Amino acid sequence: MEILFQNANIYSSADKKFYTGDLLVRDGKIAAVGTGLTAVACDAEIVDCTGKYLLPGLVDGHTHGRNCHDFDHTDEAGINHMREEYAKIGTTTVMATLASQPLETLYKAADMINNNREVTPGKATIAGIHMEGRYLSEAKRGAHAIPLLAPLDPEELTALLKKLLPLPIHLSAAFELDENRAFLKTALGMGATCSMAHTNSTYEEASEAVAAGVKSFTHTFNAMRAIHHREPGTTSAALLQDDAYAEFICDGEHLHPAIVKMASRLKPADKMLLITDSMEAAGAGDGKYSIAGLDVFVKNGRAVNEEGSLAGSTLNLFDGVRNCMKFTGKPLEEVLPYASANPAAMLGISHLCGALEVGLRADILLVSNKEDPVLEGVWAAGGRCR
Repeated sequence: MEILFQNANIYSSADKKFYTGDLLVRDGKIAAVGTGLTAVACDAEIVDCTGKYLLPGLVDGHTHGRNCHDFDHTDEAGINHMREEYAKIGTTTVMATLASQPLETLYKAADMINNNREVTPGKATIAGIHMEGRYLSEAKRGAHAIPLLAPLDPEELTALLKKLLPLPIHLSAAFELDENRAFLKTALGMGATCSMAHTNSTYEEASEAVAAGVKSFTHTFNAMRAIHHREPGTTSAALLQDDAYAEFICDGEHLHPAIVKMASRLKPADKMLLITDSMEAAGAGDGKYSIAGLDVFVKNGRAVNEEGSLAGSTLNLFDGVRNCMKFTGKPLEEVLPYASANPAAMLGISHLCGALEVGLRADILLVSNKEDPVLEGVWAAGGRCR
């Protein structure tokens, strides 16, 4: 099956610019990008973009679920429903994020995800599993229940990661609690990418963890030691370690717009990441939900636990991109990689997605008005879903 997009302004992730041209999709992948392209198949679908903008599908590296489903406890129908709903809002690739749970629950969730990860036209692709749980600092646990936390045990981690494989694995943990780096070495040795999360680490401890192989900082500013003028804390390391990625939740709740603007000036552009940290209430309305063993109450889209702590978000990533543009004053061309090429690179999946390049999965967004983007069409793996 072929789809030919004509008369489009096509985004180049390499140049961070739009170019006028055509894009050809064949069998769910991008077959050609250029000018004057023609379809080969007689039954090819022709999409006249009328000068609108083609963007790569968005990549959410940190999302627990949406539309009343959660990756920790879902079933096959729930996963497929989530994949359809993610695609409709422009998120065509997700890292299924698992929060703190008993090991048996994590094993069951891993099996469910691994058994429902095939690339399917019209549905978001599950790129891998993000483990954000168990191995966290009690002092910065956020919405994670204390009884579900566990020591950073290399032997336990080995058994768990074997269960998660062969999917790519991203592991968030409080690595300052890792004695002799045995836990980190185990994770890296099994191919996981690692992130500082729910951490009470000092600036020095966080910087040392990056030097030892930690690649990113999870929802920067949230659930980590804050900046103090005599003890810079984890947050300063997240902003100043140029080789490390940093996640940001741009929903206007987790971070003040001025903080996002400041971070965008400090972090190298290729190390900024937008995430949602969305939970099952996303796209589902206000009410009572749960995450990581605790009840969550959502009112006017704001999710908090009984203690009043923020407990995930109800954000979708396309709105996160729009918000980031407003918060930073940066154009779409500069912000878009934060939610596409950058997370794909961090997770080691840029050979599959994150850009509009030949050979990559045909995850494509059609957008009007790039100054105030409006999502008009979505194709996931070549299948239209909006």
